[in-house]
Amino acid sequence: MITINDEDFTAFAEFINSNFGINLLYKKSFVQGRLQVLLEDKGFKSFFDYFNYVLNDTTKSEITELINRITTNYTFFMREEEHFSYLVNKVLPYLKKNIKDNDLRTWSAGCSTGEEPYTIAMLLLEYFGPEISSWNTKILATDISVKALNIAKKGVYFPNSLDNLSGVWKLKYFTKNPEGNYCIAKELKDEVIFRVFNLVDEIYPFKKKFHIIFCRNVMIYFDNKTRKKLIDKLYDSLEPGGFLFIGHSEIINRSESKFKNVIPSVYKKE
Repeated sequence: MITINDEDFTAFAEFINSNFGINLLYKKSFVQGRLQVLLEDKGFKSFFDYFNYVLNDTTKSEITELINRITTNYTFFMREEEHFSYLVNKVLPYLKKNIKDNDLRTWSAGCSTGEEPYTIAMLLLEYFGPEISSWNTKILATDISVKALNIAKKGVYFPNSLDNLSGVWKLKYFTKNPEGNYCIAKELKDEVIFRVFNLVDEIYPFKKKFHIIFCRNVMIYFDNKTRKKLIDKLYDSLEPGGFLFIGHSEIINRSESKFKNVIPSVYKKE
């Protein structure tokens, strides 16, 4: 077994934290477990040699694979269902009334393998119904993991990830493949734009601000300084009157931002 000494692990954890905002300082065993097979497959005898190889790879493909290995991509359709109920019953009626140009901009930040943005797309299609043709409701979905995004773009899911969806929605928005897995309908795929994006980047290159941002279960991986900067950037990325959804285990302190808390884990920019 290839082990990581404390000095090498600290250097690695500091690199990941400063470049990607992910706090791994107290997760040495997790990192070692995630990277063990990778190092063996690539023929490295030590973690020190592997880390140097990653740092010197000018193609950046190795750091992409590394991030894919250490990020946890666990999600399913209708996860934290209370958020989606609030979205349909409160947020969408408010925004529909107040958006004058019919351009509803939604961002799923840290979208993982796509279940979240596809869930939002289903809800928008159901909410607007025939009116949706007169609206722009495209959803931007971003993640740091190329591997997760490739799964999202493919749009094929195991049956258990759809457990929270009604049978009607399964029939309406999915088809079954010969292996028994569920494939996203083209109608939904057309509603979501997937992009690689690092939330700790200094510049957010979006031309317009969003009305809705889902950034759930992402901040739990960040240290306090990175979390504070992210909250500020998310605030700046929202239109006045826009809404931010974060994970149920996350919280934004009043002293940290200008967001108004409307219900647990949902915030509004006023």
